[in-house]
Amino acid sequence: MPQLITPVLPAAIFKLDSGLTVIHQYLPATPVVVADVWVRAGASREPENGFGMAHFLEHMIFKGTPLLAPGAFDYIIENRGGMTNAVTSHDYAHYFFTTAAPDLKHTLPHLAELLLNAAIPEDEFFREREVVLEEIRSCYDDPDWIGFQALNESIYQRHSYGRSVLGTESDLMKHSPEAMRRFHRKYYQPENMTVVIVGGVAQELALELVQTFPQFLERSDCLEAEAIAPVIAGESKLGKGFTASTGYEQNQSPPVFSGVRRQEIRLPRLEQARLLMAWTGPGVDYYRGAYGLDLLSVLLSEGRSSRLVRELREEQQLVQAISSNFSLQRESSLFTISAWLEPQHLERVEYLIRICLDELQTTPISLGELARCKRFLCNNYAFSTETPDQLAGLYGYYNTIAEAKLALFYPEQIQSFQAEDLQNLARQHLSSHSYAVTVVKPC
Repeated sequence: MPQLITPVLPAAIFKLDSGLTVIHQYLPATPVVVADVWVRAGASREPENGFGMAHFLEHMIFKGTPLLAPGAFDYIIENRGGMTNAVTSHDYAHYFFTTAAPDLKHTLPHLAELLLNAAIPEDEFFREREVVLEEIRSCYDDPDWIGFQALNESIYQRHSYGRSVLGTESDLMKHSPEAMRRFHRKYYQPENMTVVIVGGVAQELALELVQTFPQFLERSDCLEAEAIAPVIAGESKLGKGFTASTGYEQNQSPPVFSGVRRQEIRLPRLEQARLLMAWTGPGVDYYRGAYGLDLLSVLLSEGRSSRLVRELREEQQLVQAISSNFSLQRESSLFTISAWLEPQHLERVEYLIRICLDELQTTPISLGELARCKRFLCNNYAFSTETPDQLAGLYGYYNTIAEAKLALFYPEQIQSFQAEDLQNLARQHLSSHSYAVTVVKPC
């Protein structure tokens, strides 16, 4: 029988004997349902000779099983007026569909069949490889992708976060159907999955549907211990009741550097230069620090009154656009500042950004500025948890990189920050003397 975990979320969280996690939230006023299956099988899990495998497998999942022909799942979903898609990142892959609530019993079993029994047929493998290769080639027509990927490589070095999720052309040419089947058997197992169901389907029916698929109920011996989120030794900074996984592969370590890592890329037919600066931040094992960096990102570049936008775009007109972003990742998160500008302003803008960061660490943040940042993030959180697909994504994401309960505490944590907390985080993570910078310029 599934074990009900003490509910903290509006959703109920169940753990089956097989290790599968099921998260369900009933929305009685919603005529649709979203089923979203998350797998700890992102690019960080790839073997040394299998870079790009996780994303390529995402494509191959839809190429059928012994019971489903290639394309049959898409036909089943679309024939009932539904929509389906999938995403792969460094930390996860997830597969989701939206359908009318009464149709869940006709669709969820087929998604389970695809995920657990993917055939990965050879003819489809070589045909789909050409599709993925074209996806990779198209990225090299995008100067923003080129700059950001180069920045990632610079800051993360040998860590898997420095690799493109897509892999390279040479990486993909090394793959074989059998190697992909081994990767699939290793990671696409119940212990490594979270099934999220949100919408107009009652809990009893949702659990019944999940448990009608035998392989969701069987614990596999294919999965290595590393793949099921081992607990960090010692006290977790997540707080009471939380654990987090290290996720580092053997011989890898968190990226640490001092000084400025600088690189320059020149591209033809480029009209405006790009300035990209980056710092590493805490992963989910210190989620409070990560949420504080979210606030600092808003303070620096969200809206006309933010510090960098006001000075560099509105007042001095040195940039066409400037933004900062904090991306929470399981192992080591990333804080970036990006600007689009004329090449002659590159040196000046980088210098002024560094001055802004120094002032952030030494000059008190006003209560009004802090309140604006808190209001923005809390409102944004509220706006992003209104629909079944948003809720399913939120629960699945947090349960895959940490624990689903974290999804609930974001607004509370944001509201708890004081100005001096943010200054301390800026001193710790946003040094004006240690960062990676990538400049993309016209030839």
